[in-house]
Amino acid sequence: MKRRNGRQEAIRWIVRNRSIRTQKDLVEELRLRGYTCTQATASRDIAEMGLRKLPEGIYVLAEDLHLQRMVSEFVTDVEDVNNLVVIKTQPGTAAGVAAAVDATGIADVMGSIAGSDTVLVITRSNESAEATAELIGLLCAMNKGE
Repeated sequence: MKRRNGRQEAIRWIVRNRSIRTQKDLVEELRLRGYTCTQATASRDIAEMGLRKLPEGIYVLAEDLHLQRMVSEFVTDVEDVNNLVVIKTQPGTAAGVAAAVDATGIADVMGSIAGSDTVLVITRSNESAEATAELIGLLCAMNKGE
């Protein structure tokens, strides 16, 4: 059980930080992180975690799917500054984007504050802010074909 939880946390990180298109790719990424598993094990983890495949063929966490939809529709710019992420949105949509960010449970995100067209995300470190901004930027680009 402990090994499975660790492996699934690794999968969560991999899916958020790499473009995983196949179970074989996932097994290889896990192997690089010290997890030996079969494709059948990866398949079970994918089902248990509720991973979905976007039309672009990339796996995404179910909890990130709502964020991806919100971001691709409403976010206009993302920038990290120290341990903060500033997300610019269309007017009146920042609260929804902030709620979607908070709901994902992204590691090291402490919380967010929303105005009308700006979300301020507070993270634990500069590195966490950079990773969060990259994730949001990636999710934003997925639907916009960038």
